Amino acid sequence: MNMLPHFDELANAYEEDEEDDVEVIERGKRPLAHGSEVSSARGSTTFSTVSKTKKPKQKGPIDVFFTPNSDVVVQNRKAQGKQTRIDANDPYRKELRERACIRFARWMYDAGIPFNAVNCDSFGPMIEAIGQYGLGMKLPSYHEVRVPLLKKEIEHTNNLMKAHRDDWVKYGCSIMMDGWTDKKGRTLLNFLVNCPKGTMFVESIDASSYSKDVEKMFQLIEKFVERIGEANVVQIVTDSAAANVLAGKFLEAKFAHLYWTPCAAHCLDLMLEDIFKIPSLKRTFERAIVVHGFIYNRPTLLNMMRRFTQMKELIKPAKTRFATAFLTLARIHQQKNNLRKMFTSEEWTTSKWAKEQ
Repeated sequence: MNMLPHFDELANAYEEDEEDDVEVIERGKRPLAHGSEVSSARGSTTFSTVSKTKKPKQKGPIDVFFTPNSDVVVQNRKAQGKQTRIDANDPYRKELRERACIRFARWMYDAGIPFNAVNCDSFGPMIEAIGQYGLGMKLPSYHEVRVPLLKKEIEHTNNLMKAHRDDWVKYGCSIMMDGWTDKKGRTLLNFLVNCPKGTMFVESIDASSYSKDVEKMFQLIEKFVERIGEANVVQIVTDSAAANVLAGKFLEAKFAHLYWTPCAAHCLDLMLEDIFKIPSLKRTFERAIVVHGFIYNRPTLLNMMRRFTQMKELIKPAKTRFATAFLTLARIHQQKNNLRKMFTSEEWTTSKWAKEQ
């Protein structure tokens, strides 16, 4: 007796096991799917098997639970360093990556995003999180970025400050007030808190109407001290503006444990300003300003200068105005030989600028 099953039986058994991928359609009871085949013999009812189109794997709660944190993934990848591995799909992965990078770069150029944005610490986790989602991710809308996501980021920032607040209580902290003027001419005051954990920006205030008022500046800083915690604040750091100096003295009088300290950068800037008040240095600096202005106000002459200085500029920007002036004077001294060559060259003597008084 033959104990081996017939091939048709094996096929039928296989089809029964694959119920998830196969559906049975009966003529007259269920509509036929596109591309299905139905056989008939003498009008009898027959059945046909039609393979379903498999859908992409759906994300569910278990995927959210087991998906690794994108920040941790990026940190571990950086810690492991670059590893060489052999993968048969490498050429295809490279092509897919190149497509994605081209699209991303095109978006950067279109939106005017600076190139150094890719060096931000948050850039890697963002790309990792998009990759973890997979295909078909719905784009964040204008409203989402502007309202709900911004609120979540504020909440995230406040959570980051919790560790800083613990250090404020444990070690004390310094309140730093940085004043600056924006393009609209408003006087803005940035308040930051420094502790061993680092420096954290807290708030920016428009003080255009009272930045020179001693009493109001004192009240503003006093409220901020109470907000951080009187017992936590060790010192207040501001620039050396007259209103801030007096406000600092009032704070020291009210809070016995607190010190007012002038900003070191502002002090250095004032020192450089005073240096240029020395008659001999003042005269030299004024001449340097004349040379610099004469060259930079004439684009063609500026191009000539760059050829003689090997594309080196005379101006060297710094964080403060007088520091910029001092570094510019030093740069002119470094390029004095090249400048002399330019002003004694035939190109200069035959130019229209040589005849200007």
